[in-house]
Amino acid sequence: MKIEHLAIWVKDLERMRLFYETYFQGKTGKLYVNQKKNFRSYFISFKEGCKLELMNSQAIPPNLNDLSKQHEGIIHFAISVGSKEIVDSLTHKLRNDGYKIIGEPRTTGDGCYESLILDPENNRLEITV
Repeated sequence: MKIEHLAIWVKDLERMRLFYETYFQGKTGKLYVNQKKNFRSYFISFKEGCKLELMNSQAIPPNLNDLSKQHEGIIHFAISVGSKEIVDSLTHKLRNDGYKIIGEPRTTGDGCYESLILDPENNRLEITV
């Protein structure tokens, strides 16, 4: 078995699509629109692994999570970029482009090398080897 895709409700579908294409080489499929449900979505594929579905509907309320605290439920997802050097350089580029770094590149207690950033809509995204 494998995870086929993850889905995120987003406010700005196009901005989020461009973020994952620009920084993580995502390939975006055709825009899906359901007029009856006022729903739009994109699937973004990566070189390997599961896809990311970005979904938008005006009926979805904003997330009330406090970014400074952890909450039950999915707290982050990780994208593997292949090396420590890429983790470092991508984290640096994201910082320079104005994205918030909430965890500097480091080796964790369990031996993973990673950084933690917020995407344009404040979803936690781990960048790892």
